[in-house]
Amino acid sequence: MNKRLAVMTSGGDAPGMNAAIRSIVRIALNRGVDVYAIYEGYQGLINGADFIRKLSWDAVGGILHRGGTIIGTARCDAFRTHEGRRIAALNLLKHEIDNLIIIGGDGSLTGADVFRREWGTLLEELVTAGEITREVADQHTHLTIIGLVGSIDNDMYGTDMTIGADTALHRITEAVDAISSTAASHQRTFVVEVMGRNCGYLALMGGIATGADYVLIPENPPDADVWEDKMCADLKAGREAGRRDSIVIIAEGAQDCNGKPIDSAHVKKVLQEKFNEDVRITVLGHVQRGGTPTAFDRNLGTRMGAAAVDAVLNATPETEPQLIGLRNNRIVQAPLMKCVEQTRAVAAAIAAHDYEKAMELRGTSFKQTYNTLQVLLRALPHPPQPGQKRLRIAVMNSGAPASGMNTAIRAAVRSGLDQGHIMLGVTNGFQGLIDGTVREMDWMSVNGWASVGGSELGANRTVPSGRDFYHIARTIEKFDIQALLIIGGWSAYQGAYQLHREVDNFPAFNMPTICLPASINNNLPGSDLSIGADTALNNIVWAVDRIKQSAIAQRRCFVVEVMGRNCGYLALMSGLATGAERVYLPEEGITLRDLQTDLDQLRYGFRNGKRLGLMIRNENANPIYTSQFMASLFEQEGGELFDVRQTILGHVQQGGDPSPFDRIHATRLAVRCIGYLIEQAQSDTPTSAFIGIEAGETRIHNIEDMARMVDQTHQRPRRQWWLDLRPIAQVLAQPEPQKPANGNP
Repeated sequence: MNKRLAVMTSGGDAPGMNAAIRSIVRIALNRGVDVYAIYEGYQGLINGADFIRKLSWDAVGGILHRGGTIIGTARCDAFRTHEGRRIAALNLLKHEIDNLIIIGGDGSLTGADVFRREWGTLLEELVTAGEITREVADQHTHLTIIGLVGSIDNDMYGTDMTIGADTALHRITEAVDAISSTAASHQRTFVVEVMGRNCGYLALMGGIATGADYVLIPENPPDADVWEDKMCADLKAGREAGRRDSIVIIAEGAQDCNGKPIDSAHVKKVLQEKFNEDVRITVLGHVQRGGTPTAFDRNLGTRMGAAAVDAVLNATPETEPQLIGLRNNRIVQAPLMKCVEQTRAVAAAIAAHDYEKAMELRGTSFKQTYNTLQVLLRALPHPPQPGQKRLRIAVMNSGAPASGMNTAIRAAVRSGLDQGHIMLGVTNGFQGLIDGTVREMDWMSVNGWASVGGSELGANRTVPSGRDFYHIARTIEKFDIQALLIIGGWSAYQGAYQLHREVDNFPAFNMPTICLPASINNNLPGSDLSIGADTALNNIVWAVDRIKQSAIAQRRCFVVEVMGRNCGYLALMSGLATGAERVYLPEEGITLRDLQTDLDQLRYGFRNGKRLGLMIRNENANPIYTSQFMASLFEQEGGELFDVRQTILGHVQQGGDPSPFDRIHATRLAVRCIGYLIEQAQSDTPTSAFIGIEAGETRIHNIEDMARMVDQTHQRPRRQWWLDLRPIAQVLAQPEPQKPANGNP
């Protein structure tokens, strides 16, 4: 008999749950494991019968883009009782299931652990009552529990991100961006309340992403007894500095330092009395929980679902329940109940007014982000210290525009100014250094830049050479530039490398320089993710979702071409997020045999009821087999079975306002870059470098390391972490599971 597992969703729904369900079902079936869905959460376990159903490969088709959970979720008081769990055990055993994957929050996962610990006792009771045989009990002596966290609050220890949190942050960012435009038009104050229970993640990151003016979170309440006066003073100073609007973001669990709840109505009342102006409240509510999941949540759910199946297959009777999480951009496992206990410790610390411990338990990254937010919230920077050596730090963009560049410039300028230094903006990339188009930037010159796409400073792909170095050296000397931050793609890194190599010829280049990765292609060394790549990926997924809707009614195949140059990141990750059945990458190329195989699968599928075909091709996957060639080939050979259309998404991938991830990522890296430049400026031998986040850690590499880390011919890193996801994408895209050769999972 094949191994069997059941999947259920419990507690509040979260966007991305369906991606996890799809992944669990298809990965398990591919490995010879039968999969059952438990509908309506723990209530379905109690109800049994038709609430526990076997799932087929096609049963989870077409669900990636859907919010919520297709198998439902519900609160269930009956499962809290021993008798309820006895009934649940009986209903599982009727289907010979003893492996359970649960997607939910800490309450749902705790209930599963109680169920597992009682499993042996429940079996004995069922045998004694004659409801199951001793043989059945002996065949299912242990219950394996694997947990995935589906929660928009991002409040679970053991994972950097929970399924649904990124989508919720998108909803918040979109709403506040829209509110900000009307608030600025009327010089009005808005109070925006967001979800999160005892976790301030959504409020904190929403504040960073939107450029909010004041943020209240439960982990670190305002420390003044009369906090209202300080809030009003800060907002008034912002108006006097030139801000036309005031946005206050408040987490639903916010409280003052004495534990008294702070709600949006109270904040509104205080602001109206102090400012004598109209103040509006927007409670975002469940709009944060619903709707189409982002590309990140789809891919997170997919990756976690695949890992959950692996955990089931590798489990032994001694294996304690495991939580599947994301740590340092890698999928990991951790003891489930340890994670639950640590999660609840934060709530306990807040309840005990031990806010220092609460911040510590949230982790270093949370605390650093909070400190960064405090800098960005200021109406004006701290004045320079008496006698301080004030550096002249220049910032610039280079390469093609990438959403998040402006966010990075804003964070860099304000971070530098707040530490007492002089910030200079170079327009139009390296050409600006050549031409000498440099201007001093003040605090308000970057106001509102957090949410703006493109590049306000301008950018181009110029890489200096020959006579350019002389002109750049003159510009550096003229404006007394003592440190340089370059934000951009391949040309930024190449330009910085060329300046480094010319130090002996031009002493002006002997200053600290650092590159911050910003490219939708995600093809830069030393960083798992470049600024702009997440926005581009979401743009692709948005477009492909609509293409699929138009195609499914027509029996049509689409060949969609995406950007990326010689890096297939956008193609693979968008294929994973949209359910494309074929992805063509430059790392693999395309052969005529590939096209023949794909054509055969298309013909077979459409002949057997298929209504949609989706192929995603990187722009440089093959110089001969272009998107037009492939579309013409499939159209010709598809005959009357299906139509074929070609779609080249083009620069829509490069445009638009940056996603919350790109805004937060850009802010964190930019602040770290300014810190590096200030530190290096004190050295007698300053170095040039590039920064990035690798395996979740911020790392700075010497510019000399670039040569060994890149494939210069193809302009991409030698090691690309996302290629490890290729096998998962291939399994999920199959029309039906392949049977294991030996018949075993």
